[in-house]
Amino acid sequence: MNRKNKETKLIFTAVGLLFAVFLMIPVIGLLAKSFLGENGFTFAFYREVFGTKGFVRALGNSFLIAGISALVTTALAFFMAYTVNYTNADRRIKKIIGAVAVLPMFLPTITYGFAIIYSFGKEGLLTKILGRQLFPIYGFNGLLLGYVIYTLPVCYVLVSNAMAYIDKKFMTVSRLMGDNAFTTFRMTVVRPLLGTLAASFVQAFFLSFTDFGIPAAVGGQFEVLASVLYRQMLGSVPNFNNGAVVAMVMLIPSVVSIVLLKYLEKYNVRYNRIAQEDLKKSPVRDIIFGCFSVLICIGIVSIFAVIFVIPFVEEWPYRIHFTMENIWKVIRDTELFDVYMNSIYVAFYTAVFGTLIVYGSALVTARSQVNKWFKQVIDGIAMVTNTIPGMVLGLAFLFCFSGSSLQNTFLILVICNTIHFFSTPYLMMKESLAKLNASWETTAMLMGDSWIKTILRVVTPNAISTIIRVFSYYFINAMVTISAVIFLAGARTMVITTKIKQLQYYNKYNEIFILSLLLLFTNMAAKFLLNCLADRKSRSGENVKKETHRTQIASAKMRTARRVIAVFAAAVLVISAVSLGSGGRNSQLVVIYSNADDEAVEAIKQTLDENGYQGKYILQTFGTSELGGKLLAEGKNLEADLITMSTFYIDSAQEQNQMFQEITFPVNTTEEFPSYCAPITAQEGALIINTKVMESSGLPVPKSIKDLADPIYKDMISVTDVSSSSTAWLLLQALIDAYDENEAKELLAAIYENAGPHVEDSGSGPLKKVRAGEAAIGFGLRHQAAADKKAGLPIDYIDPAEGNFSLTESLAVLAKDTKREQTAMEMAQCIIENGRKKLQETYPNALYKGETTDPENASANPKTYKEMLTVELLEKHQKLSEECK
Repeated sequence: MNRKNKETKLIFTAVGLLFAVFLMIPVIGLLAKSFLGENGFTFAFYREVFGTKGFVRALGNSFLIAGISALVTTALAFFMAYTVNYTNADRRIKKIIGAVAVLPMFLPTITYGFAIIYSFGKEGLLTKILGRQLFPIYGFNGLLLGYVIYTLPVCYVLVSNAMAYIDKKFMTVSRLMGDNAFTTFRMTVVRPLLGTLAASFVQAFFLSFTDFGIPAAVGGQFEVLASVLYRQMLGSVPNFNNGAVVAMVMLIPSVVSIVLLKYLEKYNVRYNRIAQEDLKKSPVRDIIFGCFSVLICIGIVSIFAVIFVIPFVEEWPYRIHFTMENIWKVIRDTELFDVYMNSIYVAFYTAVFGTLIVYGSALVTARSQVNKWFKQVIDGIAMVTNTIPGMVLGLAFLFCFSGSSLQNTFLILVICNTIHFFSTPYLMMKESLAKLNASWETTAMLMGDSWIKTILRVVTPNAISTIIRVFSYYFINAMVTISAVIFLAGARTMVITTKIKQLQYYNKYNEIFILSLLLLFTNMAAKFLLNCLADRKSRSGENVKKETHRTQIASAKMRTARRVIAVFAAAVLVISAVSLGSGGRNSQLVVIYSNADDEAVEAIKQTLDENGYQGKYILQTFGTSELGGKLLAEGKNLEADLITMSTFYIDSAQEQNQMFQEITFPVNTTEEFPSYCAPITAQEGALIINTKVMESSGLPVPKSIKDLADPIYKDMISVTDVSSSSTAWLLLQALIDAYDENEAKELLAAIYENAGPHVEDSGSGPLKKVRAGEAAIGFGLRHQAAADKKAGLPIDYIDPAEGNFSLTESLAVLAKDTKREQTAMEMAQCIIENGRKKLQETYPNALYKGETTDPENASANPKTYKEMLTVELLEKHQKLSEECK
């Protein structure tokens, strides 16, 4: 066996091991999770999931919306690509079309949903400009619009690139043969593109089918599989086995996609030579296609225009005054800056590591003489990674590496991104290397050079422009991805997209849009600079080709190769030496996980900072369901040292995992609490109204939760789904306590019917809808509405006749036997002893002996549920809720 094959086999072995350990094993583990219960192998989880009417409906919805959006996107992409490649439209218009078509790829999909809300919502920017709402945005309409925007860049690039390689001389031949215009179009444009158009449809379908970001923002009641998977894994009571079943179902389109894409390859038309032909002059064609494509571009830009407006407005849509305070607030927030730098860090090393893996893989398949089986394995890996959903991959990583040294590190994020986005850059690199002179290695061998020297001195310099584009692809996609990393990022390794998801819970849309702008500008700058560098290297390569082979090795290529080798070698050293394998920021800092609201978080921070703990902790916020899922899933492996969380969750996590330390300081509560936690707040539910919308709609003010079942409030109320957020439990407690179970179910069914698309996954979702004017009435947390009213917004709250039921939130210290444990206990004591006064300004209920409830802030009818609140009781009420949908 010659040395060349040994070297390529070594590369193949390294690539194969990487994908075996970080793709095959995690996915097999996820598959096992869907079949293995406490008593061994079982189909019970599949029967349970498929027996749920909501799941079957979500599955059908996913196929429906993904199919329609893929069809629309492919048609639009074809239209725009045809304008660029087959019309004589102005060159500047063609450049604009190409630039705008790929613009959405610079932003995370979750931002699309928020942009749609603030553009087309009842109080949206475009709605205000046009004077009316064009269409309902929640559910099918919002998803269709979001998915089309999301998948358009991929489809446009696929179709436009394929069109550029169609030989246009056949159009002339067709016309000379007397074919009519339609026949010429069908035979010379559509027929050569059949495989590409079908591949475009498959790609768009798959991306839409598996996306999570857009449904999280505008899905409404039109539930899809991605939201079901998220709820099963990080819902108010997570079910990991059922989540694994949903993940396996999401892989079905992956298998179908692999088969279809393989089959469609035979329809790709390749020309030996492409003739340069002048297009037939047709002003009517140019105007029609040019104008329609420009309209599509205007539509895309107009949706994202709101991102540039909202951050500079004091309080949209009520105080529309220009301000820079929102920008300065984010700039001054060191936590958000750290998150931004984390994203840059992860994206850069993903690009470095990913480019190395892609280049090595492409060398095996395009520049070696190894057995065909080796090449087919790598091609198969590319096909699989092209179709495996990011959420499924992230979930597989969560199960496989939880508790390992990789958990909550930058390294696991980099590896996950490298595998997730492997396919496209690999195909780019493979195609580029295949086009290079196949005799270079043979010539070099005759001259006494080794295979590796030839690769470094000759092949790499000639492929440098493609290498840079591969780097660019990895960097941009790693910056905007959310579906996989949402399960993997920790407090020290949080990236922008996962932070945006969490900011959604707190209605911080100014911060969301500012972070989105940071992503947009960063990606655009990276794309521009790397494209310029790639084009420069490409032109340099073309000039060097005029020299002899020996001169190439001795001059420009050697210098370029040395620079490339130095850069990659340095990057590899940094990857191995710096902190990719660590947990990110200073490991001595105490990590605090909290589901608390913004007001409570600020009170906790202020208390700690004023008492000597400033700079000694990282406080990471989560939605209640997300943190509950992490508690039950990760147990003692949780990254946090101290948590604040709903008390019933802490009880369940302690019972399941025995993960909390006994509280070592006095806890003098008015009611009895477990010895491992201390209460910090009691949060009450209330009706929330937008006084402005109520008045303009002529709606009567409700006095009770029962009133929300009145048909007069159809599509004007917003409530939370108890399967996703414990805030909704306050509403269910009130109904079940005040009425018998049958009447409570009838009322809840009518309330869900009236809420329509405004049944939210987040506890703050109803307030968000009411605040934005999307709904007139909501049920949410009383103190949040009180804060909005105090801030001068047209928000008021009503204590319902059924009573203000409450949920307590407590703090607990994780038993980890580390140096941070004692510091975490001291911080917990500081919060209880020094922070309660500040907390009571927002959460007035007395919890400790010696405290009093401020009469001005106290609710009119505080009540306690007749049974002890437990996860088991919550599950019981969840089933009742599902029966009412």
